[in-house]
Amino acid sequence: MRKWWIAAAIVGASGIAALLFTDKAKESIRRWLGVFEIGATTWDDWNEASQVELEQIQTALDQIARGLEPPRSEPGR
Repeated sequence: MRKWWIAAAIVGASGIAALLFTDKAKESIRRWLGVFEIGATTWDDWNEASQVELEQIQTALDQIARGLEPPRSEPGR
């Protein structure tokens, strides 16, 4: 029984590989890669914008923390 699973896996992998080498499959793969290339620049823009937003949040939190600190007493009083 186990011998048939190995043979079926090899035949299945060979069939998938044969499909990937057709002209239509190659064109589909090129289109998908093109979408991912465009998506990469969009991802970079989003990443940059989120980094700026996080810095603004950090600045606001620092201001809040400074406002919540108790006033320091001067030495010698």
